[in-house]
Amino acid sequence: MDDRDLLNVVMGIVGRDNCLDDCAVFPCGEQVMVATTDMLHRTTDFVPGMSDWQAGWMSAAVTLSDIASMGAAPKFLLIAVGLDDWKCLAGVMQGAKDCCTMFGAEIIGGDIDRHGELTVVTTGLGLVDKEHLVRRAGAKPGDLVCITGTPGQAQAWLDGYHQFEKALFEPQPRVREGQILGRAGISAMMDDSDGIALSLYDLMSVNGCGFALDSSRLPLAAGIPPAQARELALYGGGDYELIFTIPPGCYPVEGVPATVIGKVVATQSVTVDGNPLEKRGYQHRWE
Repeated sequence: MDDRDLLNVVMGIVGRDNCLDDCAVFPCGEQVMVATTDMLHRTTDFVPGMSDWQAGWMSAAVTLSDIASMGAAPKFLLIAVGLDDWKCLAGVMQGAKDCCTMFGAEIIGGDIDRHGELTVVTTGLGLVDKEHLVRRAGAKPGDLVCITGTPGQAQAWLDGYHQFEKALFEPQPRVREGQILGRAGISAMMDDSDGIALSLYDLMSVNGCGFALDSSRLPLAAGIPPAQARELALYGGGDYELIFTIPPGCYPVEGVPATVIGKVVATQSVTVDGNPLEKRGYQHRWE
């Protein structure tokens, strides 16, 4: 049993339409507000060697990334911290505040309690003009599939390539890029925090089309054997790049360094070099 299986349980209770995007969306004057929440734990998310400041930074960054994936500007963050050691709090809060300050958001409230392990829950709110909101649904056959940055670096650190420590410990949400893309006519977008492969399967689940990747076009992390770097790019978690689809006539988008890695196809399938792409990546699992 994994988190995507359990999402079906949630959909059966709250409705499928409320579970399709990285953020909930609701009207807010002339704009729309997007809202999202994340929960991170010491044992599953904060790796050994990560400082309290980095745990706070990561907690804010993952939520701001969801907002960026909707083309929105992050505005506010609520943060709840469960503490096994009260001395962690100052570092966690400072890291979260520094991340919010860098990307244009403000911490406006939250909660503190005692917990068996360090646990941080962040709830983010962002704003975007209605016409610039981007959702996961909207991809069309013939669109290009693109990715910002270089995927696979966070997982590379976990696999022993410690030159990529900052990618895992201090992820950089693509807030500026998300807003530019939202204004540029892209058709669908999400972040790739669980890996490119799972992201594309998630996109396929809400679009009536599929995706064909060309592995030779994947941007690869430097200093890693190419075959392993391609594996990391496709299946590694912990990155917070944006994966998006865009009509060919709208690419490239000025101000957003990105790589075309494939195209949208009419058949509902996900392939790489003409072969089925394995559906795997970063997932929470239960027995």
